[in-house]
Amino acid sequence: MNTPYFDNVLTSKPEVPAPGFALVAAAELGAVKGIIDVTVDDELATIDTVAVHPDYQHQGLGRALLTEARARVSALGVPTLDAWTRDDPATLSWYRAMGFTESQHYLHVYANYYADVSEPDRAISERRVGLRPMTAFLHASLENEQPMREQFARVHVCRRFAMDVL
Repeated sequence: MNTPYFDNVLTSKPEVPAPGFALVAAAELGAVKGIIDVTVDDELATIDTVAVHPDYQHQGLGRALLTEARARVSALGVPTLDAWTRDDPATLSWYRAMGFTESQHYLHVYANYYADVSEPDRAISERRVGLRPMTAFLHASLENEQPMREQFARVHVCRRFAMDVL
């Protein structure tokens, strides 16, 4: 399964604390076809992961997982379901087609020594003795997009999508 967050791939699936939940769609022999993880914090539920295996995409599985997730969020009395994602056209189209509205934006900026040896130094204003920055992951406001793109090779627009569920 792929993700717009290809640089934040974990080696194991984190637990979703209650009242949040994880849904898994499995094939007959147990192979994972798709997943959706939703965390709940007071008046907000957030999709942390939604993914469908490439062999099962474009068959309505993502929509079915979202439909069940919305029903569970609504049953909890939580009024809003949101998700944050990056600037991947297919992902953005899916959220829009599912009825989400895009509302907030900021930048993910990566400064990586292996892309450009000077990037981490440009991202950090003060060096500490004995430490050499190799990679930095930073947030910036959307108003700074152009200068960030001029200074760093990897800049992504992070977008919030939300929908009312009650």
